[in-house]
Amino acid sequence: MALDDKKIPSTRKADETITFEMKRRLKDGLLSCAAAFAAAEALGVSPAEVGRTADVLQIRLSLCQLGLFGFPGHAKGWDQAKAAEKPVPAGLEEGLRSAHGGKGELSCLAIWRIAERFGVSRIQAGYIADKLGLRIRPCQLGAF
Repeated sequence: MALDDKKIPSTRKADETITFEMKRRLKDGLLSCAAAFAAAEALGVSPAEVGRTADVLQIRLSLCQLGLFGFPGHAKGWDQAKAAEKPVPAGLEEGLRSAHGGKGELSCLAIWRIAERFGVSRIQAGYIADKLGLRIRPCQLGAF
């Protein structure tokens, strides 16, 4: 879900410690997904807490690690990463298909784990999942 579409309760406040850690990682006013995860790890909080704080502060996420959003000049990050040109390891497509359990969707975390298992980048695994028609959600940061 896009930041503009989110209904953020007026009672929700930004945690000062998370705010500080996030703001020091901003580039051009954007917080890359990798930087958001690094902030969560550095603070010992969940990625979802960092995502909620970003929402409250109206900070946009960028450079999705699966290539789904936040790549200036590209609708997706797959073109920039040349994901279509990379070889697909044997079993990767079947691994993605079987992991969704009949729901037709996979979490970002599930795709990360599959990418690691098959030795491909997260962005390539995201590209292949999309090409297979799999919906990717939920996101650990709450982006969608």
